[in-house]
Amino acid sequence: MRKQTYGFGVDPAQSKNHFFVLMPQKELDDAPLVQIYERYSWTNSDEQNLEDSDVLRIEISKHKWGEVKLALINEFNARLKKEGLKVGKFAATGGTPIERLFGKEMMVLLWGIENADPSYIPTAIRNWRGLMPEERWWLYTMTNAATGNINDKTGWRAALRFALCENPVVDRLQVTVFDDDIGKGPIIYDQFH
Repeated sequence: MRKQTYGFGVDPAQSKNHFFVLMPQKELDDAPLVQIYERYSWTNSDEQNLEDSDVLRIEISKHKWGEVKLALINEFNARLKKEGLKVGKFAATGGTPIERLFGKEMMVLLWGIENADPSYIPTAIRNWRGLMPEERWWLYTMTNAATGNINDKTGWRAALRFALCENPVVDRLQVTVFDDDIGKGPIIYDQFH
C-alpha cells in the first residue's frame, strides 16, 4: 500500500519539517509575490495554516516563479515516481507542502534567481539541474546558516546568483574525424556551442 503523502512528498508521520509554497489569491494580482515558508509543524489536516513558528524564507515574483515552476515539478515528480510515491502539483492559489529536502533544493534555485535578471533563469535552471541533490542540500545549509533570513541578499545568496545565473553552461558536442591519408585512426575534437 502506498503511504499517504501531501503536496510533493510530505509525510508528516516521518517528519513534520517541510516547506510551504503560498500562492496569492488570484484577485490580489496587485500583490504578485509568491511566499515560501519553512515549517516545523503539521496541523493534522489537509488544510495547513501558517503559525508564528513558520519562517518566511523568500518572497518572489509570480513571473519568476512561473519560469521555474515546471523545472521543479519535473525534478520532484521524477524522483517521487522512482520511489513509488504520489506525484505532486502546485496549487493555483493557497499552499502546497514540499518535502524538507526538496524544499532545500528549491530554495537554492529561488535564492539564485531572486535578484537576477529574468533572462538568466534558463541558465540558472540548467546549472541547478547539473547539481546532485546532495550538492543542493549542502548549498542550502551553507546559505541558510549565513544568509537565510528574508532580507538577507548578500554573501552566500549573492554567490548562488553568480554560480547559477552567471556561470555559463557549455554544451559539448564530440566530433570524430577519420583521417584516411595517415590511417592512424580517429581524431576526436571537442566543439563548444
